[in-house]
Amino acid sequence: MLPSAVYRENASFDAEDTPPRYDRRVPKPLWAPWRLEYIEQADELDRCIFCDPEPDLLVHRGEHAVVVMNKYPYSSGHLLVAPHRHLGDFGLLSDDEALEVHRLGARGVEALRAEYAPHGHNLGWNLGRVAGAGIEDHVHLHVVPRWNGDTSFMPVLGDVKVLPEALERTAERLRPHFD
Repeated sequence: MLPSAVYRENASFDAEDTPPRYDRRVPKPLWAPWRLEYIEQADELDRCIFCDPEPDLLVHRGEHAVVVMNKYPYSSGHLLVAPHRHLGDFGLLSDDEALEVHRLGARGVEALRAEYAPHGHNLGWNLGRVAGAGIEDHVHLHVVPRWNGDTSFMPVLGDVKVLPEALERTAERLRPHFD
């Protein structure tokens, strides 16, 4: 049996080969193959999205940290929280920066819960290229809302992620929760 990723890259496979079934007791992977294009081109950005965020994607600017919409989201409402200070080493965050990033992450969870009623959330840091960090020289926290069944046949088989709302509209809806 081939891993499901092979099916996506290799158009020919035997009909009896099927993607592996997942044990319901084990979490399903968060599948976002469209992010590969972003990760491969991240070094070519002419600016840092945290130091100079797109105004329409800026959700909140705090004293030590910023909240922005992820332009390449895993799911609708995917937020990024980063310190203002441009640094790539998690261990160099000051206590004030670390506290504000995590408090804004918690506010993001509450804002998403109030506006979109997700069934759960993933929060995490991708530190280093091999860990999935598309922007490894400016540490940031991911706040990802999750819904039952949010990994459906569309992203798994069709290489298509359906985001039902424009990022700018999501940012508009979330901003009042940070005031």
